[in-house]
Amino acid sequence: MSDLKPIRSEQDYDKAMTLLKTLWGAEAGTPDGDRLDVLVTLIDAYENAHYPIDLPDPIDAILFRMEQEGLTQQDLVPILGNHGRVAEILNRTHPLSLDMIRRLHAEFDIPAEVLIQPICSAKDAA
Repeated sequence: MSDLKPIRSEQDYDKAMTLLKTLWGAEAGTPDGDRLDVLVTLIDAYENAHYPIDLPDPIDAILFRMEQEGLTQQDLVPILGNHGRVAEILNRTHPLSLDMIRRLHAEFDIPAEVLIQPICSAKDAA
C-alpha cells in the first residue's frame, strides 16, 4: 500500500480514479482488496471536501419519496393533516411543523436534516 498517498490536488484525484478502476472488484481481505478499501476512503474524503452535495429541498424530497413509493396526496393526510394542508405544503405555501417533520421522518424515512431546511418558495422551485 506504499503507493497510496493523500489526495491533495485534481491531478492526485485523477490518478486515484485511474487506480480505482484497476483495483475495482478486488477480493476483500487480499492485498489489492485492502488497497481498494484505503483508496475509496481517500477518494471519499477528497470528494466530500471539494465537491460537496447540497441537501435536497424538503418538498422535493417528499415528492421524490412519494414517487418512489407510489404514494398520493391522500397518503400524506394522516401525517400532515387535511387535504388542504397537504396541498398547501406541497405547493410550498405552508411550512412543515416540527411534528410533521418527525412524522415524515418516522413514516417515510426521509432524513430529518433534509426536512428541517427552509423550503424554497414556489417561484424558486420552478
